[in-house]
Amino acid sequence: MDEIRPVTFLCIASYFKGEKFMRECKRIGCRVILLTREKLLDADWPRDTIDEVHAMPDLQNREHVINGVSFLARRLIFDIIVALDDFDVEMAATLREHLRLAGMGESTARRFRDKLAMRMRAKDLGIRVPEFIHVLNHDQLNEFLDQVPAPWVLKPRSQASAIGIKKIETRQQFWQIVETLGDQQSFNLLERFVPGDIYHVDSIVYASSVQFTAIQKYMLPPMSVAHEGGIFASCSLERGSPEEPILRALNDRVITQFELEQGVSHTEFIRGRDDGEFYFLETAARVGGAHIAELVEAASGINLWTEWAKVAFAGKTKPYRLPERRKDYAGLIITLARQENPDTTDYDDPEIVWRLNKRHHAGLIVRSGQWQRVNTLIQSYAERFRTDFHTSMPLPDQPSD
Repeated sequence: MDEIRPVTFLCIASYFKGEKFMRECKRIGCRVILLTREKLLDADWPRDTIDEVHAMPDLQNREHVINGVSFLARRLIFDIIVALDDFDVEMAATLREHLRLAGMGESTARRFRDKLAMRMRAKDLGIRVPEFIHVLNHDQLNEFLDQVPAPWVLKPRSQASAIGIKKIETRQQFWQIVETLGDQQSFNLLERFVPGDIYHVDSIVYASSVQFTAIQKYMLPPMSVAHEGGIFASCSLERGSPEEPILRALNDRVITQFELEQGVSHTEFIRGRDDGEFYFLETAARVGGAHIAELVEAASGINLWTEWAKVAFAGKTKPYRLPERRKDYAGLIITLARQENPDTTDYDDPEIVWRLNKRHHAGLIVRSGQWQRVNTLIQSYAERFRTDFHTSMPLPDQPSD
């Protein structure tokens, strides 16, 4: 009788992340193949859980990556391809199409990667979005500038987080920036700037159904943190709040009608300060960055990376079942620090459950059964962080290595 072949995951990572995903894949009996960049070959990957590590100079070169993975496929049978980073979502979709594997294809991947595609999809579905336009036809752009009052936001279509985003106050400023973009103009969109509170909804999806949802609210909009040197913080939304059912319903519509069949998602909405309406900002078929996975786990006991691996594996074996969740609240705060190794030992509240260990960064997560306690702690830590650690530096237009 032939030996049963283990399910083989090809994990693609342009950045160092996804250790818990790969550990869970190995724990449930899968073979794990990692494809990363040569610059990350010596990173602290969980080598004991990875069967093979392969590296290429660049994971964005379509032809080279297809050829490289096809070469590996001469001796390996890949069952599941997973993009561990946002920048790899489209390449993973390309490889699925080329190898004819199940999972998100290129058209669907665009809805979770291309900011223009996801806005167009949301608008077609009747989900409210800020007025936007593709940076393409100059006559249409001038009409947009005439009709939509400043300020505006210029956004790269395929960057992550707040990278490359520019707030624009005048028509002259807009055209000056556009001219510097040259042939890259069409890789951007322009939209009306909507001031307000930003929420992020992090989900686990199986069989086209949202199985788990965690809703959090940023203390400051990520764009403000990135461009104005603020402190990053996010807290669980209070259960039973008026926003909760609205955000759950909007998130379910985005996930199901954007056609994410299984995996995890990170979706952001803004509640307009002037009109009180909720607007869709963006979504991604990945775990949220900036240690949001740790925030969600602190409040719920659910690790998004681990459950993502289970969901992907469930597509090949038995149905997925969400584990029991805890119903606490949690808050996350992180700042760039002046010190190389900032000391947070003076922060000794018993609610602290996690400390960031990263050079020139300070960060904490707190957990409590009381929503007000979490918010009080995070607000007080923000003031103390500003005095004890905080510094800032300009956000690059491109992601750093």
